[in-house]
Amino acid sequence: MKPEYWNRAKRALARRDPVMGGIMRAHPRIFLVRRGEPFMTLARAIVGQQISVKAAQSVWDRVVTCVGGEVSPQTVLGRQRPLLRACGLSDRKTEYICDLAQHFANGSIHVHRWPEMTDEAIIAELVEVRGIGRWTAEMFLIFSLLRPDVFPLDDLGLQKGIRVAYFANRKVTLSTMRRIGERWRPWRSVATWYLWRSLDPVPVEY
Repeated sequence: MKPEYWNRAKRALARRDPVMGGIMRAHPRIFLVRRGEPFMTLARAIVGQQISVKAAQSVWDRVVTCVGGEVSPQTVLGRQRPLLRACGLSDRKTEYICDLAQHFANGSIHVHRWPEMTDEAIIAELVEVRGIGRWTAEMFLIFSLLRPDVFPLDDLGLQKGIRVAYFANRKVTLSTMRRIGERWRPWRSVATWYLWRSLDPVPVEY
């Protein structure tokens, strides 16, 4: 289902930014889709860190099979770590996913409070989990919570999208990219998503 703000955001971005308007027109009838429940989305993001999309999908498919088809804190904690590592997870990622499962299982992550929390407050809570840095937390805000104004400037795809679309792929500073992003408030998640599409029309699952 399309986020309720999506069409409103597109209209606002197109009015303010002709380049973004062109990118959006080039990719009609597609939109951001929520990616599952919180634990699964975060676990999948950890699996995908620093490896290709294709490799991440392969490892993830094996993890799903390993835990019996449902990735949850309980199913992850119920598997011995060597079995998880045999799916293609590194020792560190196995540790991270188990730590994430423990945080969910013991209530350290306050899912019920997220609707009232700011983006930065949720990021601060998530980065307490081992293996979840700011980038992973920002992907979660965009893809699971559908927060409309996340600007993950550390994301290499976003950086490349800005360079290609606005600077003919020339090198540009992060501060300049940040200034470009200011014109997209409060819809920077939407602008980011379309910049990703400008590089790869197929939406990536995080």
